[in-house]
Amino acid sequence: MRSPALRHVLTHLITPLLMCVGMGLAYMGAFVTPEPHHLPVAVVGSGAETKVFAQTVKDKAGDQLDVRTVTSRPEAVDLLKSRDITGAYVPAAKAPELLVATAASDMGATAVEKVFTPVAAQQGEPLKVTDVTPTVSDDPTGQGLFFLLIALSIGSYASVAALGAAGGALSMRIRALLALGVSGVVSVIGALLAGPVFHLAHHDLAAVWGMSWLYSAGILFIGVGLHTFLKRWTTLAMMVLFVMLNFTSSGGLFRPELQGGFFGTLHAFWNGAGFVEGVRSLLYFGRDGLSGNVARLVGWLAVGLLVTAVAGGVERKRARGAEAVVPQEPATQVRAVEAEGAEEELEETVAV
Repeated sequence: MRSPALRHVLTHLITPLLMCVGMGLAYMGAFVTPEPHHLPVAVVGSGAETKVFAQTVKDKAGDQLDVRTVTSRPEAVDLLKSRDITGAYVPAAKAPELLVATAASDMGATAVEKVFTPVAAQQGEPLKVTDVTPTVSDDPTGQGLFFLLIALSIGSYASVAALGAAGGALSMRIRALLALGVSGVVSVIGALLAGPVFHLAHHDLAAVWGMSWLYSAGILFIGVGLHTFLKRWTTLAMMVLFVMLNFTSSGGLFRPELQGGFFGTLHAFWNGAGFVEGVRSLLYFGRDGLSGNVARLVGWLAVGLLVTAVAGGVERKRARGAEAVVPQEPATQVRAVEAEGAEEELEETVAV
């Protein structure tokens, strides 16, 4: 290509076009056609009749449902509150009842209601739906936590772009300290949004802040470390890791039982799912499962610290190599090289 200017423009168009493809594949693949995949439900009752009824429901639903039987209504409520099941059907001749927990997943509760409403209709009775763990009135669908996740994520990975592009001349130690400070600011913003602004968290706001900091710090340290190796491609990498794969697998809109196997698998260990499910545990489910989700966030932060440490070692090695070639002012020379193209990289961050 003869024109350097045209080549320059075309090169910079690669990132937004890849983002277009990636976002389309991720969001449409995860959200456009949600349907149950081994959705766990229970039928309440004992005896052969209950088992036959449960097997009939299972046979009609196929792979969409995993049906078990429980002997009592309190046992079903306990399973809902531990999020082992999504719904429980209580057969009755005159008043069949469906137990759900919308705080775990409003969409999941809706899916279960669609399954059992026709079952009750066959008995000629309306289905009574009981929500054993409702959300707060300020967040009736329970999706506020998903949008809180989006706010924290954008503040974190957009800051990575700024630190990488504008902070290329700074030492890794300074950039790491800046990442630590930014994560603190982002987490405070998240706590304010969750508490006094939108009232998603009616209690344990300090713990919500702590989880927000763990989540944000993990993203920032991973990004700061990756920038040493990826340079202007860091923005694209962060979008893939913490938007395309993260939002879609978080369970904020659809839990994994309503998605395909890929996103359900990611939900088991990705950091966004750890944050959303952890805050749900904290606010609605008596901290059941909280420690595992906090451990997941700590693990991602540990990965970030490791990546940053490795990147710092690589940068020091580069500095020693530059010192061997040009003894005078080695640090200045290396930082100048690292800062080269910063203006172009700042242009890339527009995609954020």
